[in-house]
Amino acid sequence: MKLPLFPLRTVFFPGETVPLHIFEERYKQLIQDCRDDAITFGIPVYINDTIEYGTEVQLVEVVNTYESGEMDVVCIARQVFKVLTFDNEMEGKLYAGGIVEFLESDNDADLTFRKEVFQKLKELYDLMAVQFPPTTLDQFNSYAFAHKMGLSFEQEYDLLQLTNETERLGYIAEHLDTTIAVLKQINKTKAVIEMNGHFKNFDPLDFKDFKVN
Repeated sequence: MKLPLFPLRTVFFPGETVPLHIFEERYKQLIQDCRDDAITFGIPVYINDTIEYGTEVQLVEVVNTYESGEMDVVCIARQVFKVLTFDNEMEGKLYAGGIVEFLESDNDADLTFRKEVFQKLKELYDLMAVQFPPTTLDQFNSYAFAHKMGLSFEQEYDLLQLTNETERLGYIAEHLDTTIAVLKQINKTKAVIEMNGHFKNFDPLDFKDFKVN
């Protein structure tokens, strides 16, 4: 499928709201085409000087239009794709485009495993003393907290490429296990430091019981 492309050094996951500030002429044209023709476009991830995977997005709303023609827009992320070809300009357009292949995704995962990962995520938030968002297990999936669990940019990109929900949850679980272990050690160290920073009353030693070899 041929798709307009808007490369960014950002990962967007299916179902995610995508706010964009549009200021380049080529992307002003792209947004106008989205409004006129109800087309979608792709945001391939620019990483390591290449683009290979990205997410299709659909324009939902133009929130603000400025005198300069710049715009604030809101889109919704839909499907993950792999870039097969890339052209700096689509025919007759200012913006880039290319042929993409959409990845088929298996979104089923065992409820017990989903619950296990969900609990790990709650534990992470507790350790960080951060309020957990009002999300139920029914609403939880691998993408729901992808930007809110300390994944690096590279890890988010790895997650984007996984097409099986069980694999995605496994990837997240492994990250959470590592992060939770580190945080527990940090909190333990912090507690020791705080304890050693206080004045203490020590019981006097009975020197008569000492022996010197």
